[in-house]
Amino acid sequence: MKMPGNMQAMMKQAQQMQEKMQAEIALIRVEGSAGGGMVTVKMDGHKAVTGVKIDPEVAGDVEMLQDLVVAACADAVKKVDEESQRKMGGMLGGMGLPPGLF
Repeated sequence: MKMPGNMQAMMKQAQQMQEKMQAEIALIRVEGSAGGGMVTVKMDGHKAVTGVKIDPEVAGDVEMLQDLVVAACADAVKKVDEESQRKMGGMLGGMGLPPGLF
């Protein structure tokens, strides 16, 4: 089934925008922290942890350390989501789509 020329152009434009958004998200780098910076987690735009920094002061308390690592990861994930939304909002803003669609 052949699509009308206008529809093909729109589909191609949508595909290009999706590829551009994915490239932008791949460039995101954030740091999440917990315990006043006692644990810091670095994360990329795909939510892969790329680094962890632990203050030696907290290393002796295993339960607290575990909680701080989880909290720092959650903070980093939140920051990735916020940055992704900001980037997508900027790219999609000119399309006239209703708010909250993406």
